[in-house]
Amino acid sequence: LDYLDTVLDSRTVRSAAKRLGVHSNTTFRWRHRFLDRVKDDRPERLLGIVEADEMFLLESQKGSRKLDRGPRKRGGRAALHGISHHLDCILVARDRSGQTIDAVTGRGALKVVQLVKHLLPKLDPQALLVTDGNAAYPAFARAHDIAHQAVNLSAGERVRNGAEGAIHVQNVNAYHRRFKEWLARFHG
Repeated sequence: LDYLDTVLDSRTVRSAAKRLGVHSNTTFRWRHRFLDRVKDDRPERLLGIVEADEMFLLESQKGSRKLDRGPRKRGGRAALHGISHHLDCILVARDRSGQTIDAVTGRGALKVVQLVKHLLPKLDPQALLVTDGNAAYPAFARAHDIAHQAVNLSAGERVRNGAEGAIHVQNVNAYHRRFKEWLARFHG
């Protein structure tokens, strides 16, 4: 339990080891045991209003014995501007009760086939899918008879009132922001 506190405090392996008075190899091993269990803590279904959005992070090949590109300095930048094969796409979907799923869908732009694989099995058939204007979402919703609403963020539309309730993607975008803030603690 003391080690779990260090994880929740986002301490490094070495910092956790020092705080607990154990070797850093021990805290490294514990970290991987904890992380391995997190994948089992997923909701069966997302219900009601479900917000979905993707975020992009520079792909990492940390720990790979063979790189399919030249090495980068810590942090680095994508060689191409915009969404490209240099960025990993992470799909996040959250219902209004806070149940959340996430999946690394691959490199580059989100595609309908990835939504079918990662979102469809978790989406309740009666759910209302709320997204931004990405074209993959309405195509996915039409193909699988899923109720869908989109907000036009590029036109400044952040919230719209609908018969189903408030239509927005603010919860999922707040999740993205918190995740990026957490990442910045280690790569800042």
